[in-house]
Amino acid sequence: MRKSGLSPFIASCMLLGFTFLYAPIVMLIIFSFNASRLVTVWAGFSTKWYVALMSDDQVLGAAYLSFKIAIANGFLSVIVGTMAAFALVRFGRFFGRSIMIQSISSRLVLPDVILGLSILLLFVSLQALIGWPERRGVMTIIIAHVTFSSAYVAIVVQSRLAGLDRSYEEAAFDLGAGPLTVFRTVTLPMIAPSLVAGWLLSFILSFDDLVIASFASGPSATTLPMVIFSKVRLGINPEINALATIIVVAVAIGVVLAGTMLQKQVDSRLAASKP
Repeated sequence: MRKSGLSPFIASCMLLGFTFLYAPIVMLIIFSFNASRLVTVWAGFSTKWYVALMSDDQVLGAAYLSFKIAIANGFLSVIVGTMAAFALVRFGRFFGRSIMIQSISSRLVLPDVILGLSILLLFVSLQALIGWPERRGVMTIIIAHVTFSSAYVAIVVQSRLAGLDRSYEEAAFDLGAGPLTVFRTVTLPMIAPSLVAGWLLSFILSFDDLVIASFASGPSATTLPMVIFSKVRLGINPEINALATIIVVAVAIGVVLAGTMLQKQVDSRLAASKP
């Protein structure tokens, strides 16, 4: 009879894997409370770097700008990606479908530096032809982020739509509901978990992006990753550790809340399906 539980080998592999993934993050959090300016020298517990961070207008302004861009990118990417997913799943075969699939897939594997350079050339060409954009800033960064984030949303929503039971929609049509009503009351709630997942993925991709934002931005728009990169090039600042700790905690809370919400939806559907 087999014993329940993990074998020592599997447990050791899991321990090594989690240590490899999370040990750097744990060290970063610990040294964010270091009293010394030297990051690698522990000089006692202190929260002074968090206080100093709260008075750093450059970092706070960049964080606020990145937050706004990431939120706008999340909503726009969900809209564009959902429309692309519906076109691929619900419209059958149409002219240009293979090109559309290849264009979505290519953005998933295309290096960021190539995508950023192509977007920069596009904005420069448009400025020379039609005078727009007058300068690169927040709007150009959002457009650049939507171009690659919407591809991830399209893949996530497409997989959900492909496995969706359409009998519920057909029943709503038989009862006299119109297309918009069916989409709002039947389809949208059923694909809501994939929309939430796509929004969160787009938000993180935008908030974390450095390369593409560097090509698409101008002097008037400096995102948080760009500020962190410029500061780290001059040496690791303890304020950066404090900032990274705050971001890690915020992301962890968001992931937990999103996971809890999705799990409640799954449990409610399972409870409703039981006789």
